Amino acid sequence: MWASTVGSLLGGVFGTVARIRHDKPLHPRGTVYNAVLRRVGAPEPWEAEWLDTPGEDHGLVRLSRSVGLPRPLPDVLGLALTIGGSSGDRHDVLFATTGLRPGARFALLPRRDPFTVPYGSLLPYRTPRGLVLLAAVPTTRGRFRLLAAAPAGRWREFATLDLTARPGPDEAIRFDPVLHPPPGLSWPPALARLREPAYAAARRV
Repeated sequence: MWASTVGSLLGGVFGTVARIRHDKPLHPRGTVYNAVLRRVGAPEPWEAEWLDTPGEDHGLVRLSRSVGLPRPLPDVLGLALTIGGSSGDRHDVLFATTGLRPGARFALLPRRDPFTVPYGSLLPYRTPRGLVLLAAVPTTRGRFRLLAAAPAGRWREFATLDLTARPGPDEAIRFDPVLHPPPGLSWPPALARLREPAYAAARRV
């Protein structure tokens, strides 16, 4: 009940901000890149296809500033990934600048340079083996290691993510990690009820 109530309140706030801005309530401007994700498989299985199975995914990544504060001011940065599945379906994963240590994985941290700071999923997915957080950690400019860990567990690499420049301006891509989770991952019902109203409000703009 509490998740539905809070989610409805957040949806109302996001909808109001979107109507005032005539744009997305958060991450209004960004840069879109072509993305190739190469999965090597998690060293300790999660019983989740996307984490455990080697493969290659192609899609887009959008890097953006959450509130849209002007540079060089720090802002919470976002890395939004969308990929296409083998059956033509779509999968979205959203990351934001967080800490990697157990006490900081649920904290949003303002940062400046999107290519030198770690990102986390902030909220955990559900798998048959338990809850899992995801992270994207840069290795070189344009390449990230993708990691998975239990909420207080050790990070382990399951994929790499390579970005290449995409010609043209920012694109109006709508991401929804609640409706389009990766194969084998799902949201705990309370978290889905908390998050989805905000994304629904953004989609209506």
